[in-house]
Amino acid sequence: MDGTILNTEDIYTEAASELLAKYGKGPMTWDVKIKLQGRPGLEATKIMVEEYKLPLTPEQFAQEAVVIQANKWHKARFLPGALELLEDLYKKNIPIALGTSSNTVNYDRKTKHLQHGFELFEGHIVTGDDPRIPTGRGKPHPDIWFACLASLNKERAQQGLEPLEIEECLIFEDGIPGVHSGIAANAHVIWIPDPNALSILDGKEKDIIGTRGEILSNLTEFDLEKYYL
Repeated sequence: MDGTILNTEDIYTEAASELLAKYGKGPMTWDVKIKLQGRPGLEATKIMVEEYKLPLTPEQFAQEAVVIQANKWHKARFLPGALELLEDLYKKNIPIALGTSSNTVNYDRKTKHLQHGFELFEGHIVTGDDPRIPTGRGKPHPDIWFACLASLNKERAQQGLEPLEIEECLIFEDGIPGVHSGIAANAHVIWIPDPNALSILDGKEKDIIGTRGEILSNLTEFDLEKYYL
């Protein structure tokens, strides 16, 4: 969700820089941010505290960050091509699910004004604090995608349809931990990295994705026909 279909990664950066400034640090830079993308909340804040040598515990940083972020989520918008892709897949009856490291509270705050897009998932939504994901098994582990697939297959079973296999699935991601999680799940990954991340990676992105997917600049470039959609 964050940085793949919503512009919320930019909002995270804005909020983090605001909090860092309070302690005479920052602003947040992409050499640090690239390590955080897609990771579960406290894991990401631990990296922040260590990288910027903050006089806070990860829990304290998270508490302060939540207050700042809460006043910014109303600015969340769909990224180019994201809503159109969701609508296309929905109209063609292609099963879709959302797997996000955001916890339930943040998911609700980011999406409450964007339900015209998120209702298309028809309840197949797995958040970072979902009990279906074992403790410590967030991205880059693949568990979140298997939870998404189980949600889709439960509905398919009720409809008398054959279950989907993970090898048949496309996983859309923007961050390296998410790409690793998609590859670990044995799915095909569509990677839409931020241009700033690409400048940091300096060509290493090709080694990361290998033959397990493709890299796009944004979702307007996604070719449905290439994947028989």
